[in-house]
Amino acid sequence: MITNDEGIVALKHKILESVARLAWEDNLNDDTRDALVYEIIPGPFAQYRCCIYKEREIVRQRIRLAEGLCPTAEPGQQSDNVIQVIRPACEECPISSYTVTDNCRLCVGKACLSSCNFGAISIGHHRSHIDATKCKECGKCAAACPYSAIAHLERPCKKACPTGAITYDEYGICRIDENKCVQCGHCIHACPFGAIASKSYIVDVIRAIKSGKEVIAMCAPATEGQFGPDISMASVRAGLKEIGFADMVEVGLGGDMTAYYEAKEWAEALKEGRKMTTSCCPAFINMLRKNYPEQFAENKSNVVSPMCAVSRYLKATHPGCVTVFVGPCIAKKAESRDPEVKGNADFVLTYGEFRALLRSRDVELRPAEDSYQEASRFGKRFAGSGGVANAVMECMKEMGVDTSQVKLRKCAGGKECVQAVTLLKFGKLPEDFIEGMFCPGGCVGGPSRHKAENEIVKARETLLSRADERNVMDNLKNYPMDQFSMFRNGEPSEQKEAEK
Repeated sequence: MITNDEGIVALKHKILESVARLAWEDNLNDDTRDALVYEIIPGPFAQYRCCIYKEREIVRQRIRLAEGLCPTAEPGQQSDNVIQVIRPACEECPISSYTVTDNCRLCVGKACLSSCNFGAISIGHHRSHIDATKCKECGKCAAACPYSAIAHLERPCKKACPTGAITYDEYGICRIDENKCVQCGHCIHACPFGAIASKSYIVDVIRAIKSGKEVIAMCAPATEGQFGPDISMASVRAGLKEIGFADMVEVGLGGDMTAYYEAKEWAEALKEGRKMTTSCCPAFINMLRKNYPEQFAENKSNVVSPMCAVSRYLKATHPGCVTVFVGPCIAKKAESRDPEVKGNADFVLTYGEFRALLRSRDVELRPAEDSYQEASRFGKRFAGSGGVANAVMECMKEMGVDTSQVKLRKCAGGKECVQAVTLLKFGKLPEDFIEGMFCPGGCVGGPSRHKAENEIVKARETLLSRADERNVMDNLKNYPMDQFSMFRNGEPSEQKEAEK
């Protein structure tokens, strides 16, 4: 019986792999989709839900997500949001967030009953009872109970969301407010029912490869350490080429590019006494755009993210190529679809999707004898908390800027980001610059990481210790930085102007 998160992840990855195999065979159609549903849920007994019919419907909806579609084709449930709710899975979650525990003494005072303005509380034989259909979740009964017998059971998805984007409809089904959702994906793995998932572009990537286009992978700095201390960037590059990718570039190179141009901005802002934030984390940028529009316009760096930087570099040097980012981030999927930023990655794959892609071609990652490095150690360390700020500070030092008095605020996690930007909004931020990373620990702690964060960090240190000592500015001399723009909506001419 599958009851834990491991079972949910295994099911999701099995569906992704199966859909990928069908896509490689050009055999993805209604008949094969239906056959896949019955292959995964053969019956006659349910494996992890109340019945096989609900299990099969969940699989059908996950197949649609694997193809980059919304879970159902119903007109009222279509959305451009990357994060989606699988309704049949969400139905398993308890509806009431307030529940009466065994601590209830059926006291004579009945403070809970008198405190409720909605008639949701009745007195039973052994304890009080809360009618979930009437309860408005005001919490007055819990506050009134002298025995603290009423517990507030905050649902995991809502608890994980740092922007308050999750509410529930009248049936208790999770609803995502797209005006608040920053697409960080924290709710996905927080849900113990696997009821929240993201659209996948694995089929689009396969079709691009099969069409004969030059498809180039771009691997996030967080990749080093994800698969153990023996699997280097060279190992991942070899595996991607075996699948059918034309090549791979490490996005740590984009980290060098972003750090250099942000350093120019920070140096100018320091002279002006203006505070700034980083631009690398898409969830952080989404938060600024949606919840703090003034800070988005006034304080955010105008430099593109490392993913976009490498994509623009590749599109400038390999006209017509298709760029695919591989990393631990859900929000990168939304960033790649941002109409305000041209030349970004065409598609984004999480590590889970990347592993499903490997299995669909029966490819395994192996230790590689050859070395591969395109980023400085600073660009490689963009994935950890403080990595972006440290790289920018390094560039400022290489430029000859005095950074001895610079004060940094390194935020790792949604709550820390919200707190820092709130202080910035009200003019109470004591630091000069904010490094905003929406995941605890930085990108290494992203929602789609492959292993536990402590395992990844340990393996990363082993791999990063083998990197050479090149600095950022010398490294960038090897690349045609004048052929593409490092600014949002920018043109190469703006780049040349910024270089003066």
